[in-house]
Amino acid sequence: MLEKVESLLKEVEGFTTSDLKAVEEFRIKMLGKKGAVTALMGEFRNVPNEQKKMFGQKLNLLKSAAQEKVNLLKEELSHTSTSAGEKLDLTRPAEFTPLGARHPLSVVRKEILDIFSRIGFSISEGPEIEDDFHNFTALNFPPEHPARDMQDTFFIDEEIALRTHTSSVQVRVMENSTPPIRTVSPGRVFRNEAISARAHCIFHQVEGLYIDKGVSFADLKQTLLYFAQEMFGEKTEIRLRPSYFPFTEPSAEVDVSCQICNGKGCNVCKHTGFLEIMGCGMVDPNVLENCGIDSNVYSGFAFGMGIERITMLKYQINDLRHFFENDLRFLNQFKSAY
Repeated sequence: MLEKVESLLKEVEGFTTSDLKAVEEFRIKMLGKKGAVTALMGEFRNVPNEQKKMFGQKLNLLKSAAQEKVNLLKEELSHTSTSAGEKLDLTRPAEFTPLGARHPLSVVRKEILDIFSRIGFSISEGPEIEDDFHNFTALNFPPEHPARDMQDTFFIDEEIALRTHTSSVQVRVMENSTPPIRTVSPGRVFRNEAISARAHCIFHQVEGLYIDKGVSFADLKQTLLYFAQEMFGEKTEIRLRPSYFPFTEPSAEVDVSCQICNGKGCNVCKHTGFLEIMGCGMVDPNVLENCGIDSNVYSGFAFGMGIERITMLKYQINDLRHFFENDLRFLNQFKSAY
């Protein structure tokens, strides 16, 4: 039996061919179900006990050598046949590689930031996990104030929560800067809301802040009109409706003329000719004082918008959930939106 194994080892070592078909026949002869190695394994029980160790080692060596020979010849012959059969055409165009698309929220976020950058606003960012002072107290949300109920918060503990707005970034900017301050704060925010076509527990905001001497409500209105016309078109009109926010006084909701009916009235705008896009107002003096800014010297305005809301209006998207499903059929529509 050992002599037979030695004989097969020499056959394996000496085998060579230039034909892939012959390699496959050799593999079947040596390693197939009815091959030589399989047959020898079946004879293992008949080997005397004192020879079993040596026989087993030799048999494993034969199996490994046969498999390596087959793999080596296949690789060499496959490479040779491919090289011989191919004719390299240097004039052939490269294969087309499909391009990906930017997410519509990323497209609109960049467009919003570019618009405000053109009129001198810097970009500031901050942590998504925020303490109570920066998320609420500094923004005129005293403990037990009913205004805290306006936002359903994901609390981590009594003093730490996922931020409910990027206004917390504005607080950090005011704490660490000296007016004049002109900044926009983009970012992801979290609120404990039921997910639907019009709402989600995760969404994105861009909030703006301008603080200097002599800032007025007229400055706020003109800034927002500029933004609306840059974003939606030069014929876009805005209107401001009185509202309430704890951190601004006076406060207003901002509407833009409906892009679908051009302000004439349709089902989308409920025949009003306008659609809401953001909230705004003059920064409450208490907020300035909480952040170490003298409210007797400085004044300012703030505004905040949902990027999803702007994107839905700009591209006439009717379901907010599309932004989070990552359906390529939806995302590929924005390949040209650069």
